[in-house]
Amino acid sequence: MTVSLVLTVIGPDRPGLIEALSQSVALHDGNWLESRMAKMAGQFAGIVRIDVSPERADALAQALRSIAPETLHVVVASSADESEAGDASTLRLDLLGSDRPGIIREISRALASRGINVDELDTSVVSAPMSGELLFRASAELRVPSGLDLDELRANLESLAYELMVDVTLDEP
Repeated sequence: MTVSLVLTVIGPDRPGLIEALSQSVALHDGNWLESRMAKMAGQFAGIVRIDVSPERADALAQALRSIAPETLHVVVASSADESEAGDASTLRLDLLGSDRPGIIREISRALASRGINVDELDTSVVSAPMSGELLFRASAELRVPSGLDLDELRANLESLAYELMVDVTLDEP
């Protein structure tokens, strides 16, 4: 039996950060399962899921927190049961449009008001191929409660996309 630890890390980017994290995991016989990490605005930030034996979990958490505590901030949490509630379906949302503040706020508000959970979100700003205009791109994996009218959801998102001047597609993955 193992315990899943989910950790978030953030600190000034420098060579060796991932190596330091992975070395602590290895020294405590942990297994690095999933991660999303990136350099953003000079900061290294990420989220990692690690499985470890229950007897080693506390020692691993302490070791991870002690890696460069003056610059690297590490938060460790034991994960909750991953079983999904109900029989929700999964949908993929893709969005592309001119960058401006508030796009994520408006889309997430529309989703949350319908009880839709965002399981994964990836966003970026890219240059348009011909004009060089900044485009905001978002991709999300959504968990949609059973019984939700998907045609109505699509219509509402299309209406919101029109107001925001973005393109939104909603598909099954």
